[in-house]
Amino acid sequence: MNEIIIGNICSLCAMISDSISGTRKKNSEMLAVQIISQIFYGTGSFVLKGYSSVVQNVVGILRNIVGIIDIKNRFIEWSLIILGVVLGIVFNNRGLLGYLPIIGNLEYSVAIFRFKNNERALKLSFIINMVMFSIFNFVILNYVSGISNLITAITTAISLIKQQKETQKENLV
Repeated sequence: MNEIIIGNICSLCAMISDSISGTRKKNSEMLAVQIISQIFYGTGSFVLKGYSSVVQNVVGILRNIVGIIDIKNRFIEWSLIILGVVLGIVFNNRGLLGYLPIIGNLEYSVAIFRFKNNERALKLSFIINMVMFSIFNFVILNYVSGISNLITAITTAISLIKQQKETQKENLV
């Protein structure tokens, strides 16, 4: 029971970080804040024995650092993507549902490396990532993380819609 409480407290801290990241206008700021949330999510997943998720959080931290530094090296980018998939499969202890964080991290990593200058594409990919992690977190009894991932997805979607409306208004003027 203590593990569930500790894991959920870590996820509460991650939720706050992710909610903040979804509202950032600069991609580098969004990725930097997500590093903090990855640390909290990874800790919570470790305590709750969701090891495929922990691996994805560690790879996510590395991926975000590469994205912030703006390293445009395909070898590094693909190495991180492959590392996330391979380690995720090796450490998957949750069956088919354990693949959700692996797939979520895969699609988000590809988005960061391919669309890092496209805020809309990055945020859409982030929403998909959050939904996949949300489902996984409910399975490992990380309720705060599951709810926070959904809230983050919604917050990011709202931010994206507002920005789209602002762009439309600017184009009319």
